[in-house]
Amino acid sequence: MGTSPDRRTPVMADVAKLAGVSPQTVSRVLNDHPRVCAETRARVVLAIERLGYRRNLTARALVTRHSRRLGVVSFDATRYGRAGIVFAIEQAARERGYSVSIVNLRTLDRAGIDAAVGHLAEQGVEGVVIIGPRSSATGAFGGLPEGTPAVVVEGWGTGGVPVVGVDQVEGAMLATGHLLELGHETVWHVAGPAGWLEADGRVQGWRAALRAAGRQVPDVLIGDWSPRSGYQAGKLLMTLPGRVTAVFVANDQMALGVLRALAEAGVPVPGQVSVVGFDDIAESEFFSPPLTTVRQDFAAVARDSVDVLLAQIESDGPAERERLAVTPQLIVRGSAAVMFDAFQEGRRPPNAVSSRVGENSAEDAEVVGA
Repeated sequence: MGTSPDRRTPVMADVAKLAGVSPQTVSRVLNDHPRVCAETRARVVLAIERLGYRRNLTARALVTRHSRRLGVVSFDATRYGRAGIVFAIEQAARERGYSVSIVNLRTLDRAGIDAAVGHLAEQGVEGVVIIGPRSSATGAFGGLPEGTPAVVVEGWGTGGVPVVGVDQVEGAMLATGHLLELGHETVWHVAGPAGWLEADGRVQGWRAALRAAGRQVPDVLIGDWSPRSGYQAGKLLMTLPGRVTAVFVANDQMALGVLRALAEAGVPVPGQVSVVGFDDIAESEFFSPPLTTVRQDFAAVARDSVDVLLAQIESDGPAERERLAVTPQLIVRGSAAVMFDAFQEGRRPPNAVSSRVGENSAEDAEVVGA
């Protein structure tokens, strides 16, 4: 039967609910996909007839696979990293003649991802990019319908779905190694919150660099990515026994908080304590002093993600490269310098920069690891 005038037009999700299947299964029936059993197909067809469901133009485009539209599933898109990647994906897709539909989730789990992919399927997308930086999401990608072109950004540990992302471990090793080269005996770390794959990778790289150099590995201080948590960590660092001379902070916002805490305590940076951040946000070169940090190339991540996805779409099969890591860059500015004691004793390490605050300005910041 058809819809009454006062009833909203049924959508694919309504058909799926009535038939007791997923929206992806409804899409497969509409596309006459061979991997749908006869009994399931019959239930879907009956639900379509009962609801009077009619496909829209985007659903029709999905059948012909010429919508030239990609889907993006994101989480916590207001944060710097996620916002930067979403923007870069949209730009990369446009350069290749595709438009983008975006779904932002509050919770990155199996149910949320399934619903988002179903919603995007209704819009006729040809494939999906899922930004999955949480460990809670690593088991959720296996539920994607078989044959769905997909790529996960920052979802290291994901099985069965191609992954593209910044090499977080390498970035942390660059930051920590730089501080060790400046003569610091060890490096403290203000980490991101538990459950974030990026935070986990940066902790792993920090520890690996210290152990490779035979240095003491201090306890980790945990933040929540916010400047306030960095400020609290910076105040705590000043109360610890022993001498803190170098700190690697897991993102630039927390590094800003650390710098504020050190300034309030009368601790000069980098004269007494060197600080290195991660991300290279636009404001980091205007911190006081300008922040030495690790730059993530979101444009490269986006280009690689879109290319891996389009390779699947065009070949109608899985991507050849299942894990693609983009190398980060160390941006040397004025917040990290030679440890004063090392300089006084004539132990100036190789590749060190001057201890003068702000010697590397925004215009002549040194890029390492490019």
